[in-house]
Amino acid sequence: MNLSDRRSGYVAIVGRPNVGKSTLLNYILRQKISITSRKPQTTRHQVLGIHTKDNYQIVFVDTPGLHPSGERAINRYMNRAASSALLDVDAIVMVIDRMNWSAGDDYVLERVLQAERPVLLAVNKVDLLQDKGALLPWLAELSARGSFTDIVPVSALTRHNVDHLEDAVVAMLPEGDFLFPEDQVTDRSQRFLVAELIREKIMRQLGDELPYATAVEVESFKDDGRIVHIHALILVEREGQKRILIGDKGGRLKSIGQQARVDIEEMLESKVMLKLWVKVKGGWSDDDRALKSLGYDDLT
Repeated sequence: MNLSDRRSGYVAIVGRPNVGKSTLLNYILRQKISITSRKPQTTRHQVLGIHTKDNYQIVFVDTPGLHPSGERAINRYMNRAASSALLDVDAIVMVIDRMNWSAGDDYVLERVLQAERPVLLAVNKVDLLQDKGALLPWLAELSARGSFTDIVPVSALTRHNVDHLEDAVVAMLPEGDFLFPEDQVTDRSQRFLVAELIREKIMRQLGDELPYATAVEVESFKDDGRIVHIHALILVEREGQKRILIGDKGGRLKSIGQQARVDIEEMLESKVMLKLWVKVKGGWSDDDRALKSLGYDDLT
């Protein structure tokens, strides 16, 4: 293949919280890079997902959901992570949830259009639409909201039309050689991905009780050739949250650990011994210094 025929570039995936950005990315990569749950703002960090196929390489930048609210330090961090992704990319995929356009989408669209990059609009979760006949008029209405290179209805969950979305993204890429090795799928370390998988299980099991009160820090990661030994610390802000997380006779924490271990073993392709601890650290989510110590230091 002639290198001059190659296309590659950075593509930001943006949208308000909980529109399915991470699910979409994970399907395209055929690998879990970004964690998912039904709770908004599950994604906290900016994560690169690198998709190389045939003569193109798309470096997706998965971002926390953009939202106007920024009272707490962690909310400000997430907004900075999402906003910074728009500065240095070649194209943008804005994801919305079906026909549920809100003030949050207006906010995201305003930020996206300010970036002055090619923008593709992905209308996600169309499998959940009750009236399929309303989709075409809605797509026509959306086209008047901004100058989009394309508007693609998809379902990240059922994978409907995602291949068409990928083709449309490739068309926005500049010509150029690959930016990363062909077998690399993310810029994040295994320790980071392990911590995120643990946090995903917490969000899925306890999202209603502890929606944003937890953080995970991998304190030890050792591979002895047969088993990967991982010790991870789960931080909460109050003693009552610790009791909820541990559960009756430790049952909830054990269940979280068991579910996380399955995904971690699949990712590492190795047997894993996972030990979890819970610690109370009051106010960590509104403390810039504490956030930096937990790895929320990608941006200033």
